[in-house]
Amino acid sequence: MSSLHSEELSKAEIAKRGASSIVKLVVYIVVYVGIAAIVQWIFTSFLPQYGINISDYIGYVQILLALAFGYLIVNSVATFFYWSIRGRYEHSTAAAIRNIIRIIGIGALISAIAGGVAGGAAGVALGGFLGMVIGFASQQVLGQAVAGLFLLISRPFRIGDEVVIAGEEGTVEDISTLFTTIVKKDGSKVIMPNNSILGGKIYLKSISSK
Repeated sequence: MSSLHSEELSKAEIAKRGASSIVKLVVYIVVYVGIAAIVQWIFTSFLPQYGINISDYIGYVQILLALAFGYLIVNSVATFFYWSIRGRYEHSTAAAIRNIIRIIGIGALISAIAGGVAGGAAGVALGGFLGMVIGFASQQVLGQAVAGLFLLISRPFRIGDEVVIAGEEGTVEDISTLFTTIVKKDGSKVIMPNNSILGGKIYLKSISSK
């Protein structure tokens, strides 16, 4: 088991990793701004001196840079939130929050880039439209992630408990961000979406001693 999943991480180690995520976030932002400025200078000032005029393509390069560094920045923010709450909650709970932040951040990133490319009122409208599309597309996934987060925080059951959920009886094997896995007596596994669990009755046959 890796140290990321270990419950024996010291507070000093958690604080160190949280600080490291902040440093990475700042570095990504500074590097992105620097590279974007250099690209702008190369396309608009440096290359034209030698008769090379490809400034029409600068927008595509900037979009690629924004997507690449935007993902790194969103991931760093999500990682920071992970380590911010890791000291109080288990890995699975912190990971659920991290995944939710990633989903929201990536959706906002794509909407912002699309709006910036279109520009003006059209950009605002396009960004809002894409935001709605992404929101509807990820509604089920985000709903499951939020439900998984509530399950991990409230802990109506834990790994190892014998339960009856949505008519399925067995032992809880895993509780992740999106799904909960139950192993039945015959050895078969039932993978249940967390949002279906949160909205139904949960019967505990026995509670683990964890």
